[in-house]
Amino acid sequence: MHLNRILLSTALVVVALVVQVSVLARLQLPGAVPDLLLLTVLGLALVYGHTGGALVGFGAGLLADLAPPADHAVGRYALVLCVVGYAAGLTRPENGRHRSATVPMLVVAGAALSSTLLYAGVGALVGDTAARHVGLGGLLLTATVYDLLLAPFTVPAVMALARRTQHDPLAEAAGSATDSAHGGGLFGTGRVGRLGGGATRAARVRGGGLSARTSKSRVGRIRGVKRL
Repeated sequence: MHLNRILLSTALVVVALVVQVSVLARLQLPGAVPDLLLLTVLGLALVYGHTGGALVGFGAGLLADLAPPADHAVGRYALVLCVVGYAAGLTRPENGRHRSATVPMLVVAGAALSSTLLYAGVGALVGDTAARHVGLGGLLLTATVYDLLLAPFTVPAVMALARRTQHDPLAEAAGSATDSAHGGGLFGTGRVGRLGGGATRAARVRGGGLSARTSKSRVGRIRGVKRL
């Protein structure tokens, strides 16, 4: 990932985590808690692709594992968000833009369900059975509903910010240098183009006499052949 993508992703993840812990977690909503961190990872993965989504998901999940008041094993949510971010990035089209909001909303619904199931499954592997006491069905339903209600206000904004980091300044500078080396681009206004043009004109002037003599000799030979 480029530096501008890393900085933007870090800032968005930190802001989402702070809002998640300090605001959303204290709303005392029935069932699950709206997962703003998950929606941020999804918005970045839909723009950056599967590799960027996996990296952002792992970093965001690890930060959530370490942030208080975390009461689960470190790396548990990092694994979940890494897998979810990778899967969401696979839905990114080649042109980088979805034609409608249907696909992102389906991705959000699928991510809400799969992240809850993965989190509960990993917890069962490490001996955490809290999901059984709360009720997995209620968690799946409320997590999907909350995330779908919050997604239209967060995912498009995150995707819009992420698209601004699509342009790589280093690549553009390299492209400009390449155009200059080839004669200043389309119109040949670069220094190399001017030098090349001058050398070509000089060669034409120096070779004017020779080309004229060659043309005359060719005409003479052709006329001689025709005379025969």
